[in-house]
Amino acid sequence: MLVLGLELGIALGIGLSLATLLLRASTPHIAVIGRIAGTEHFRNVERHGVETIPGVLFLRIDESLFFGNLNAVESRLGAELEKAADLRDVVLIMSGVNRVDTTAMEVLSDINRDLASRNIRLHLAEVKGPVQDRLICSPLWKALSGDVHLSANCAFEVLRPLASVPAPGPPD
Repeated sequence: MLVLGLELGIALGIGLSLATLLLRASTPHIAVIGRIAGTEHFRNVERHGVETIPGVLFLRIDESLFFGNLNAVESRLGAELEKAADLRDVVLIMSGVNRVDTTAMEVLSDINRDLASRNIRLHLAEVKGPVQDRLICSPLWKALSGDVHLSANCAFEVLRPLASVPAPGPPD
């Protein structure tokens, strides 16, 4: 940095920091999670021995949702849908989502519609107050094909008994 001069070095440092921040925000950590047996705690299925429910996908998003990272979220969800052809419920765990922008609300509505057309219900869990306040005003809230659950464990307990119930047929 001394070769470039102090001002240029500071500007370059700030630019690299911003680029790193944008890269991290645009590629959020998204984990498929399950419940640690005998507890109410949920962890990444790749790192822990956890309980899962056949036909139910628990997906935790660890970043606020905005126009810059929605492609990553949609891609990951699409990849998980390809892996499990027998899905009937998707639960988005929103504990790591502090904000949603207008584009994110529209994309979540599109995801809800797409999943519903495949006879898959979309549920939300652990939605923080400020995020819920925004979502309540969006079309998604009224059209949500599943439910909003207080916690991942509440969703797990509600959906587990349904694991033996066949998925509904196509809509009329």
